Amino acid sequence: MDIISILQLFGGIGLFLFGMSQMSSSLEKLTGSGLEKLLETVTTSKKKGVGAAKGWAFGMGVTGIIQSSAATTIMLVGFVNAGIMKVAQAMPVVFGSNVGSTVTAQILRLGDIKNDTLILQLFRPSSFAPILVGIGAFVILFTKSKRAKNIAGIFVGLGMLFYGMTLMEDVFAPLKENENFQSLFTSFENPLLGILIGIAITIILQSSNASVGILQALSATGVVSYAVAIPIIIGENLGKCSTTIIGGIGANKKAKRLVVGYLFFNIFGALVFGIIIYLLNAAIGLPFMTKLVNRGDIATLHFLFNFLTSLILLPFSKQISEFTEKVVGGDEERAEDIELSKLDDMLLNTPTIALEQCKTVIHKMGEAIMENYELATSMIYQYDETKLPRMEENEALIDKCETALSAYIVRINRNRLTSEDKLTAYEILNSIGDFERMGDYCMNIAFVAQDKNEQDIHFSPAGHREAEDIIAAVKYTIETAFTAFREDDLSMAVRVEPLSETIDELKEIIKSHHVDRLQEGTCSIAGGVLLFDLVNSFERIASHAANVSLHVIKKTRGDEEFDEMHGHANDNHSEEYKALYHYYESQYIEPILKKNHMDEKAPKVIDKDVIKSEKAGKEKAKEKEKAKEKEKANKKKQTKEEDKKKSKNKSDSEEKK
Repeated sequence: MDIISILQLFGGIGLFLFGMSQMSSSLEKLTGSGLEKLLETVTTSKKKGVGAAKGWAFGMGVTGIIQSSAATTIMLVGFVNAGIMKVAQAMPVVFGSNVGSTVTAQILRLGDIKNDTLILQLFRPSSFAPILVGIGAFVILFTKSKRAKNIAGIFVGLGMLFYGMTLMEDVFAPLKENENFQSLFTSFENPLLGILIGIAITIILQSSNASVGILQALSATGVVSYAVAIPIIIGENLGKCSTTIIGGIGANKKAKRLVVGYLFFNIFGALVFGIIIYLLNAAIGLPFMTKLVNRGDIATLHFLFNFLTSLILLPFSKQISEFTEKVVGGDEERAEDIELSKLDDMLLNTPTIALEQCKTVIHKMGEAIMENYELATSMIYQYDETKLPRMEENEALIDKCETALSAYIVRINRNRLTSEDKLTAYEILNSIGDFERMGDYCMNIAFVAQDKNEQDIHFSPAGHREAEDIIAAVKYTIETAFTAFREDDLSMAVRVEPLSETIDELKEIIKSHHVDRLQEGTCSIAGGVLLFDLVNSFERIASHAANVSLHVIKKTRGDEEFDEMHGHANDNHSEEYKALYHYYESQYIEPILKKNHMDEKAPKVIDKDVIKSEKAGKEKAKEKEKAKEKEKANKKKQTKEEDKKKSKNKSDSEEKK
């Protein structure tokens, strides 16, 4: 093999890796965030073993799409690290992900199709690879649809993958008759050496699919036997653990337990299959070991290794999880984990207690939101970056609670729900999202404060005062909504909607005042952008608080027909609503209007250039007015002279007569 062949081999491997990456990336974009969200919300079932089977099937499906068991496991490590999933819950998904990673090898077995007829030739990778790339490239170049581009990206990725495979086969083809090459592969029949080669190639390429693809390309030379392929495939499955091990560095002990589980799966498979195959071969001899393999045989071996290992280990997911805890050790329970532990599966058959536990967790979310709101608003004028970690910790808790509650409440035994329980479940289920969104907008306020500090932007005194007024109004709105939710207090709940309407009007007033100040030169455009972002966040928080209050009203009134998505707490024209609105208007809107009116009477600080232009304008206006007056006087004088001439002419004519 000369230098050109080596470069072509690297090119083939590069095309193969790029094609696989392009294909999986396009598939992920096509499915959106659905895969991660489904992974995040995977839950166990009430029936023993069903949950594990669902997790296994789900892990296989997800990895079959993204084509990387390591990537799926790293995602799971993140979820376990965040406390969203339990180790025992994630372990079956890990087992399934190993099976899903064998899909690429199954696709590549198409290379075994013979060239007997034109139709069969079209099904060969070397024939349809350029067609796939060509179609995909044209679609990407000439369409604006994101969906079409993502589908085209799958075509291009698949075509490039097959191009890479074909190029590798072309490089290996001349080696078919090379005696040195044949003797080299004969040495790989040594199980230990074959396993080490498989591990090394996979670690270098960081992809077991790529290393299996290279082995499939080598099989076209006719020198790869089962005795060579089996140890290399075992090594490749061990080598793919390196990516997951790296991904688990820095994670907590629970996440590291998942990494150990992934490692255990592949070590167990290697030991079991290695011992069984080589003991049988030594004892009775296995005739197929000397038989040459093709691409399909390698794909089948790769699949069987992972499929059979997962079937053996799946029933013992819980025990393996406990084993990993003994190996790694357990984490000390954090406050949020203690809080989420209240959502116990044992309570699912006692709905009233389960729903009370859900409300307790939501109250914890409310406390975290309230703390984040106060921290975020305090940073607007006195920025303190040390407060951000605490806010991020609270936001992580809010997100975890939202995910855990959404998954838990739908699993409560609905057959035992009373009519009151149904309303409570409906109230909780619909409020969870509003609580989570309020937390998001609190973080947005903190990020605006961060930008304001980094860009050294300052609000005008009037803008400062108005921001403080809306901060106080929104704080009272949040407190009122949370109290109504916590205590099922109807009298508190009906106050929130007119409060939200008041804040909505307050937002528009603040924006209008800023535009006025901008025209006067007392506010900057950069400050206005941040101010608008702030008041929009405040308005959205109040709006979500109003949604929560409507859910509370539906529950406390026991009105199943009440449509809180489109209805209102009170008739907007009712005396009660008007009284509440006018009260909050007097508390939050009128003071701002009064202050603004006083500011209008106060002397304005205007730019000197503006003053000069105004003076010049006034002088020009005076000159124009003088010219008009002079013209009028001239016309009047001219008219008088004409009148005199007419009267003189008249008198002269009368005298002549």
